[in-house]
Amino acid sequence: MTDVAIRKLHARRIWDSRGRPTVEAEVTLSDGTVERGIAPAGASRGTREAVDRRDGGKALGGFDVQGALASMREEIAPLLIGRDPFDQAGIDAALIALDGTPTKERLGGNATVAVSLAVLHAAAASRGLPLWRYLAGEEAVMIPLPEIQIFGGGAHAGRRTDIQDFMVMAPKAKSFAEALEVTAEVYIAAGRIMAERGLLQGVADEGGWWPAFSSNEEALDTLVTAIERAGFTPGEEAAISLDIAASEFGKNGRYVLGLEKRELDRDGMAEYLLGWCRRYPILSIEDPFAEDDAEGLRLFTAAVGDHIQVIGDDFLVTNVALVEKAVLDRSVNAVLIKVNQAGTVSEAKAACEAGRRAGFGTIVSARSGETEDVAIAHLAIGWHAGQLKVGSFARSERMAKWNEVLRIEEALGSKAKFAGLGVLPLGARTSSSALGNVAL
Repeated sequence: MTDVAIRKLHARRIWDSRGRPTVEAEVTLSDGTVERGIAPAGASRGTREAVDRRDGGKALGGFDVQGALASMREEIAPLLIGRDPFDQAGIDAALIALDGTPTKERLGGNATVAVSLAVLHAAAASRGLPLWRYLAGEEAVMIPLPEIQIFGGGAHAGRRTDIQDFMVMAPKAKSFAEALEVTAEVYIAAGRIMAERGLLQGVADEGGWWPAFSSNEEALDTLVTAIERAGFTPGEEAAISLDIAASEFGKNGRYVLGLEKRELDRDGMAEYLLGWCRRYPILSIEDPFAEDDAEGLRLFTAAVGDHIQVIGDDFLVTNVALVEKAVLDRSVNAVLIKVNQAGTVSEAKAACEAGRRAGFGTIVSARSGETEDVAIAHLAIGWHAGQLKVGSFARSERMAKWNEVLRIEEALGSKAKFAGLGVLPLGARTSSSALGNVAL
């Protein structure tokens, strides 16, 4: 029991990294603690994830959030007042019941996630604890292995490439700080290569270089060249991670590659991606098939699963029931965790825990429309996720989160344990150098 209670909820419209409206929840506790939570927004979205409540119409491109703010003021605030802020599960269950829809569409997933995060921040602050420590309790924690975007594509860059994220991971890094240094060198080298070729056209939504390539393979070739230019061996100090986001261009077993102006069936898409796995040092692939193509995912994971992490994002939408089904079906071997995709902190935590129990890779992730809220850096550590995906090595809404992990690693000192390659669900947890040439 506690004498601390929620005294006030203030709903505020603020702006995300794309200059679109979003909602901020500010929670005041009876002990004077005041903390905030902010809802991010995705561009590529699974059909089963929590739905943002947007106003539509002409104003602000239809993205205004006055309806979501009204939900917070008129329905959620009365629900919260007087409640125990340390009962996160109870508060989130009450939000879910109040909304009453599978995808939070009535109140708005943006409203529920902002409130859920604000309560979590306030509870940790009231106890005088960093959020990661509040979540982990007395347990030892692990600093996550980062996946960091170098080129942004797909829905994050006007569909200039079919593939959404071309990222690097540092499998041999001994610390988070070292992993960021490796990434910084690759990011700088990639920008210089683009400039030399007359292809430098700014950055995409998540801060990765805007792709100006003639094919998807050209982006991969350029990324390998950037790794080499930075002084690293591809697949050793720096390996490739891809977010295919196949639901954006695939449906009913058919995949339309706009950049290359061709259409592939499931088998053709499989061979397309398996060819990349043979030729490039790929360590991780997210959503290689569309969310409605569970069979494609299952077959692909069976082919590469001992060598490559296969992540479900749109396919699993941070839903514990879908994660548990994927464990039984062996359709993927890793799950992306996005709090706003679930709509509450507790639901996202349940999905993460289900993945960890099954030996899946678990990756806490940001969204393309981000904010200065650094909660996900703490969630990745406090939930023992092992991996963190924030976007690129540019733009302050991204760097705020990378820098927050740096501070936590420094604060832990000799107790800091960096995740490294061992957190990936691979059969052979050794060097990634052979991954690009594995026989599939």
